[in-house]
Amino acid sequence: MQKSAPIDLATHPLTNWTGTHGLPDFTAFDDAAFAPVFEAALSAHKAEIARIAGNAEAPDIDNTLAALELAGDALSKVSAVFWCRAGAHTNETIQTLEREISPRMARHVSAIFMNDALFARIDRLYQDREALGLDAEASRVLEKTWKRFVRGGAQLDPDDKARLATINEELAGLGAQFGQNVLADESGWALFLDESDLAGLSDALKSAMAEAAETRGEEGRFAATLSRSIAEPFLASSERRDLREKVFSAFTKRGENGGKTDNSDVIASTLKLRSEKAKLLGYDSYAALKLDDTMAKTPEAVQNLLQPVWQKAREKAAEDEKELARLAAREGQNHAIAPWDWRYYAEKRRAERFAFDESALKPYLALENVIAASFDVAHRLFGLTFEELKAVPAWHEDVRTFIARNADGSTRGLFMADYFNRPSKRSGAWMSALQSGYRLGEGKSPIIYNVMNFAKPPKGHPALLSVDEARTLFHEFGHALHGLLSDVTWPSISGTSVSRDFVELPSQLFEHWFTVPEVLQKFALHHETGEPMPQELVEKMRAARTFDAGFATVEFTASALVDMAFHSQVEAPEDPLRFEAETLEKLEMPRAIAMRHRTPHFLHVFAGDGYSAGYYSYMWSEVLDADAFRAFEEKGDPFDPETAEKLRRHIYSAGGSADPEDLYKAFRGRMPTPEAMMEKKGLA
Repeated sequence: MQKSAPIDLATHPLTNWTGTHGLPDFTAFDDAAFAPVFEAALSAHKAEIARIAGNAEAPDIDNTLAALELAGDALSKVSAVFWCRAGAHTNETIQTLEREISPRMARHVSAIFMNDALFARIDRLYQDREALGLDAEASRVLEKTWKRFVRGGAQLDPDDKARLATINEELAGLGAQFGQNVLADESGWALFLDESDLAGLSDALKSAMAEAAETRGEEGRFAATLSRSIAEPFLASSERRDLREKVFSAFTKRGENGGKTDNSDVIASTLKLRSEKAKLLGYDSYAALKLDDTMAKTPEAVQNLLQPVWQKAREKAAEDEKELARLAAREGQNHAIAPWDWRYYAEKRRAERFAFDESALKPYLALENVIAASFDVAHRLFGLTFEELKAVPAWHEDVRTFIARNADGSTRGLFMADYFNRPSKRSGAWMSALQSGYRLGEGKSPIIYNVMNFAKPPKGHPALLSVDEARTLFHEFGHALHGLLSDVTWPSISGTSVSRDFVELPSQLFEHWFTVPEVLQKFALHHETGEPMPQELVEKMRAARTFDAGFATVEFTASALVDMAFHSQVEAPEDPLRFEAETLEKLEMPRAIAMRHRTPHFLHVFAGDGYSAGYYSYMWSEVLDADAFRAFEEKGDPFDPETAEKLRRHIYSAGGSADPEDLYKAFRGRMPTPEAMMEKKGLA
């Protein structure tokens, strides 16, 4: 990073947020501001850590644990804005700094965890914890902090500490490179088509493709892009098999196209470094390391969940493939069902079986109404209300800002939403925070944001969502509520700071309310007539809820099993893509279905460490969410006040303040079995 003039962190707009309701003023800085502010914030945090570690007074909760929790506020602020930009609206300047700052941040964090004097203070508190009179939350924070230091290398000898710090630094750089390579392949590819190429496509998809073409300088044409919001409906409806194959091939080859954006070497290096890191810390495999602090605990427990589901899903998919082949043969197509055929013939089968296709639902799922529905459910369950704040500057003009209020009218926090796809945004959908909510010290209120990748409609037209996209909105808003409703003292356990296989419970559970009859009746309104979705169509949608469950479960579970296979190896595979192929062959992966996330673009697992050895967690949480919604069904009311209050107190507001198993038991009275999840998936 280049040296620059001294930065006053107390007044700089990246670290002194003076915008609306305590937001950063996004108009007050440009991309060039990030590097010098990072420089100053890193130095300031380093000095704070030195003061805590060198404190001559005996360690206590205030001068050590609380001081550590509150240190680095300026670094937290500039990081929050920067990583938001890096994911949601990047450019060459941001990406260059991302490649520089990722390893530097990793080195900075390693230095904290390997600070002998600081760990000695934490260790003293931890060894004396029984005599400190701590409440349950503080006790848990102390325990989690001590374990983080140990897993961060605090107890290693000097040589191993140095090696672990180098590994962490290299992994951070590789993660940044991986994500940028995938984004380059996604944003750099488009298939430009003319009206004569669009047989089978809905008007809504045509409009989205026209908008995508226009933003790429091809006005009057139509672009099939690698955004899921365009690629998947194109694969489901285009009558042109040759075009479906082109789109599917490009979609699955992201990160595997040779040249500077190819991720093959990045993956191999990442796996080797992760394996070495696990061994340094005393674990047999990286999966064992990552799972040590989760509900699952061991790779064996994960396999015990995934394998029965995999077998049932494969059996169901094999039955369904025969039906798709029958439909293809009826059209005079005698080829085997290929991966670019599955969605197309599945839609024909849906129409045959349920007398409707997915596109029939879109006119009733206008984005504005789905947003309103999610807000209404949050109000009925938790008493929250949302008011949009107009003309609030953010990282992009499409971003919308809402103030969230409690039932008594007091401010709960801010919610920001960035709904539409663009070339500067990485794929997928996610929730994050510009600021977490907590009470320690002066306390802070949460500033939470959701990012989606819906196709942007032409100006003056509504964005119409598919059922899956509407569920995605509810899913990510469930994460947002987990952040907004957080009611804890300590920053490190606020909101979504929970184990990876628990974090998806609030989001996946919230999806259930999207199809509650009274929610659909109120909000699933035709975008032109305002009429509610006909009951006949609602019933067909409900009947088709588990349609194509074999396909959906196979593509997800294959990704989870490959992730776990990679990270359960004692020695990392030399050729990861060959290992992927061999693993799928051993699993007897259906040839007509591809992994939902192939290894070269598996952002969850390789663009950072978030879901490495952890993609299974969606299914683990699904066991919980299916059982959790039954608590409302057993009451006969999806908005039962007593159950909703328990849900808020023990799940949405509790953060990481207690063991997730204890939190779930406090809500439900027991742990669930997988049966409800299998039934929900249509595999029971």
